[in-house]
Amino acid sequence: MLIDLRSDTVTKPTKGMMEAILNAETGDDVYKEDPTVNELEARLAALFKMDAGLFFPTGSMANQAAIKMHTQPGEQLICDKWAHVYNYEGGGVSFNSGVSCKLVDGDRGMITAHQVKEAINPPDFYHSPLTSLVCLENTTNKGGGACYDFEEMLRIHQVAKEHGLGLHLDGARLMNAIVAKKEAPEQYGKIFDTISICLSKGLGTPLGTVLIGNKEIMQKAMRVRKVLGGGMRQIGYMAAAGLYALDHHVERLAEDHKKAGEIAKALEAQNYVRKVEPTETNIVIFYLSEGMSEIKFMEDLSQLQIRISNMGQGKLRVVTHLDYNDAMHDRFLNVLSNYN
Repeated sequence: MLIDLRSDTVTKPTKGMMEAILNAETGDDVYKEDPTVNELEARLAALFKMDAGLFFPTGSMANQAAIKMHTQPGEQLICDKWAHVYNYEGGGVSFNSGVSCKLVDGDRGMITAHQVKEAINPPDFYHSPLTSLVCLENTTNKGGGACYDFEEMLRIHQVAKEHGLGLHLDGARLMNAIVAKKEAPEQYGKIFDTISICLSKGLGTPLGTVLIGNKEIMQKAMRVRKVLGGGMRQIGYMAAAGLYALDHHVERLAEDHKKAGEIAKALEAQNYVRKVEPTETNIVIFYLSEGMSEIKFMEDLSQLQIRISNMGQGKLRVVTHLDYNDAMHDRFLNVLSNYN
């Protein structure tokens, strides 16, 4: 059997999700006449106690739209050096918005309020870009699924508020953080201006991200989505998958976290592994011992029908998900324990 642990985006719709897709009531969403999309947007906005939501085809587009909504060309945003908006969105920050990034050297993709404050350019110093936005990511991708301490996010919110900066959260795996930390969605709605909620990772839908936010800024969202080419028609089929995921796939994220923790523990026991990053959610980042070839290791796993990711700089990544079942888990742990 194929064990695909490259990402939680490789999942297929469950039988129940397919039934929800097939039975969805749809309309033309560009005219805002798709009732299922409207329901999904309203439900997520209400869940986080924010004003409005808008459905996007991808998380990258939702993040790029948020950045464009918050900024003007020539301005600057603050983010961690490992941030998805900087590393994995094709240079969209500069291409779509004409904005530069002030990169912060955080801890596993997470930055502090003190670092944010230090990174803000003096607004009256016209030689440097005007700082207008802070972007956080929770959980962090390159940081191995790390979760922010909510108190630190509160402090960052205060710094942003004091300096008149927007605050956006790339919440591609936010539900993983909420489940792992036993938090409430409305905590996030109180401190962020915009949040992108991805449905196609741990929640297991084929596509879709909902950007939620406060009324003033979300008034710009439809126009920006149109500029980016994100308007879709009878997309209620995919919104139905999102509604199903919210009903059935949130609490089960704890199962993925448990399996990831067991994989991390198994890796830590192997002499061919130099280091395993702290594992809080469904992502395991590890490094092979000196002299070990990442390419050979991945090829050896591939021969056994096991796929993982190489993120460069020695980082190997495993991501658990709803299609990774107990039998696969037992086999993978056995392979790790007997690899030489």
